[in-house]
Amino acid sequence: MTFDCNAYLGHWFARQIRNNTAPELVALMDENEIDKACVGSLSAIMYRNGQPGNEKLAEEIADYRDRLVPFGVINPDYPDWEYDLDWCHNEMGAKGIRIYPQYHNYAMADSCCDELCEACKERGLVVTLIQRQVDYRQSHWMVDAPDLNLDEIAELCAKHPETSFMLLNGIGITGSKLVTEAEELPANAYFGISRTQPFYGRDINKLIESVGVERVLFGTGIPMKYPETAFLNLKHADTSEENKEKIRGGNLAKLLGV
Repeated sequence: MTFDCNAYLGHWFARQIRNNTAPELVALMDENEIDKACVGSLSAIMYRNGQPGNEKLAEEIADYRDRLVPFGVINPDYPDWEYDLDWCHNEMGAKGIRIYPQYHNYAMADSCCDELCEACKERGLVVTLIQRQVDYRQSHWMVDAPDLNLDEIAELCAKHPETSFMLLNGIGITGSKLVTEAEELPANAYFGISRTQPFYGRDINKLIESVGVERVLFGTGIPMKYPETAFLNLKHADTSEENKEKIRGGNLAKLLGV
């Protein structure tokens, strides 16, 4: 099974996105032999109130629940975010949430972020951090959303050892505390490969050596990115076929209980 941890539906405010409806996304998955994908709302990232984006996502995927696994977008600095989290968990059936501190104007060290991580722990929801949604050099001139700091992500993981975290669109991971101090951190962070260095699977090899193959996840970033890069990275990783099968889908299925 190929299970993609990093997919999206909806609109991006500064760029036209193709294949961004549920039927189109599933067709793209079929073309690339992707069986399941975790999806979040692109629209919710830039909405002042992101909840309508979550509700639209739930409506979109209603006929594709066997293929698309919903993740809610939550802003813990927005009033009544607890209601949004409860709705995503109980009404939409989300397996996790995605947070965007760089777009929603709070820091990972802020108390609102801590409160959200604890609430997700109680509900068994995975907290997803996206280091870079779009290349900062190509960002809209009215939006200042730099990459999340990887060492600050490591500190957040350390503060919430019983919460599971996924890091998507990450680059430079192997040089951060998440890897260099892995033995001192709780084993609660999982890493998607959609932005790992494409030099014959080099970063994947280092991740396997440092944190274990069970915490490495297949992810593409579709439809914002071409899926072929992730497949090539995994193909060239210097590891066993058994490990590649775990990365391709087994690890994520186990993490989410799917």
